[in-house]
Amino acid sequence: MNEEVKFVLEATKEHMDAAILHLQKEFIKIRAGKANPSMLSSVMVEYYGSQTPLSQVSNINTPDARTISVQPWEKSLLQEIETAIMNANLGFNPNNNGEMIIINVPPLTEERRIQLVKQAKAEAEDAKVSVRSSRQEANKEIKNLDVSEDLEKNAEIDIQEMTNDYTAKIDHLLESKEAEIMKV
Repeated sequence: MNEEVKFVLEATKEHMDAAILHLQKEFIKIRAGKANPSMLSSVMVEYYGSQTPLSQVSNINTPDARTISVQPWEKSLLQEIETAIMNANLGFNPNNNGEMIIINVPPLTEERRIQLVKQAKAEAEDAKVSVRSSRQEANKEIKNLDVSEDLEKNAEIDIQEMTNDYTAKIDHLLESKEAEIMKV
């Protein structure tokens, strides 16, 4: 196989891997009833004049399946962290006890579960779009290369097989996440 074609295939695989990785990160943010420190990964806190991820200014733990505790490294941040969690619009009601912030993760209602499944499906669809655009980009690059028609056709077949594999991976990840969300 031609070196240029190999390069295009490797670059396409990297783009598709990135789409899967991004999807996995997005799925972590979608809570499924059990407390998880990553639920607060999107929370940013004002710290010495700049927006800083919550995990960089505090310890985040899950003492049990329904509770998240946030222990700031500086007590002066307690109020700031509490406000940031509420402003993040995650559906949590943080309790400040003067030492740390305790968040009780409420059990999911059926309606909320259905919303989360829709959100997961939207994220999966975005990942599929990303994979398909990587395929389209790769096919364009292959056509622009100065290679034989047979090599071009074989590369397009390889790219399509790769696309099918990654689409199946996305479907599998979605299936797992859906089952996790709907499990009571």
